[in-house]
Amino acid sequence: MYRTHYNGELRANNEKEKVKLVGWVSKKRNFGQLCFIDLRDTTGITQLVFDEAIAPKVKDVRNEYILQVSGTVEKRKDINPTLPTGEIEVIVDDVKIINTAKTTPLIIADETDALEDTRMEYRYLDLRRPIMQSRLKTRAKISRSMRDYLDHHGFLEVETPMLGKSTPEGARDYLVPSRVHPGSFYALPQSPQLYKQLLMIAGLDKYYQFARCFRDEDLRADRQTDFTQVDIETSFLSEQEIMDFTEEMLCKVMKEVKGIEVKRPFLKITWEDAMNRYGSDKPDNRFGMEFVDLGPMFAKSEFPVFQNVETIKGFVAPAFHASNKEVKKLTEFVKKNGGKGLVVFKMQEGTLSGPARKFLSDEDEKALIETMGANDGDTIFIVADTWRKACTALGALRNEIAQTNSILLQIRRRSPSR
Repeated sequence: MYRTHYNGELRANNEKEKVKLVGWVSKKRNFGQLCFIDLRDTTGITQLVFDEAIAPKVKDVRNEYILQVSGTVEKRKDINPTLPTGEIEVIVDDVKIINTAKTTPLIIADETDALEDTRMEYRYLDLRRPIMQSRLKTRAKISRSMRDYLDHHGFLEVETPMLGKSTPEGARDYLVPSRVHPGSFYALPQSPQLYKQLLMIAGLDKYYQFARCFRDEDLRADRQTDFTQVDIETSFLSEQEIMDFTEEMLCKVMKEVKGIEVKRPFLKITWEDAMNRYGSDKPDNRFGMEFVDLGPMFAKSEFPVFQNVETIKGFVAPAFHASNKEVKKLTEFVKKNGGKGLVVFKMQEGTLSGPARKFLSDEDEKALIETMGANDGDTIFIVADTWRKACTALGALRNEIAQTNSILLQIRRRSPSR
């Protein structure tokens, strides 16, 4: 028997128990004749104590050595509140070195200074990091919770073929040459669309699958060449019924996996409203910075940028200060996302500043500040273009500012009049 317990399981109620543990050395500390080792496995860390009689056995032990130990659980004098096992330690009476290890090319911890290339080259070490294992466990919990819900509601899990005929989809297919039919190819599925429709025609009524999908396209932040999707198909359900059971399933997942109570019904907005307010068909509404339609305000403006355009939209970035160099970068970012350009006003001491300020009358300035709900220290961003281009470019800018400047953490929620 390698172990009686996992390293993350022991608590104060295990005091005086004889235990066997196995795992990787996460940290080693020498204090005179005493030696302390944090032993890590997939469940967590337990502190081991080696007294002067047994410490020599681990004098050459380094991080990532694999140890098997036996000992007695004792309460710690100095509790470590950051560890679930922080109330106890194991006084070791026997130790066996199962495997040695060289110095690792990356730090095995939640925070690591390794570049992504190094992490990918030594992926097996990267996956030892607690944060990576936690993410894999969370993913498994999500899958389990969804399966439980779908099974309970009469859905049947069916695996569909991976090799099939190429069908028109939204991207290019990955092709696999056939050995027995030279010159012919199988296509990896972009989705199980045809197969699940066959299941509906066959009368199975409710189907689901955790489906692997493959799309031969360029990588993007929210798009991979292969990915897993929860694929669901039903017969004889209305649009509202599908939305209801999807909401209920997601609420169940959040409660079971994260312990978060999510209120129903979910916010529902039309595509046009989402584009008008956020410039995206998948808006992040955890922060404000909603768009304001400035077309009526600047309908008679003498500013050339605001003339002969379909739409003028803007938003306020609260407590956001951008240098002239940063403004140039953000302007280029807007252009890369389809916009003609970017108009920026900075709010200080109750007045606006910026190259375009000279085109505003005092009345226009006052109206713009009031309409946008701007305060000192805020920055106003405006794009004038066709409706679609203005919304899309401004939406990309909104997300960029929120992500790169941590506005998600500090933003003040405001609802400017539209």
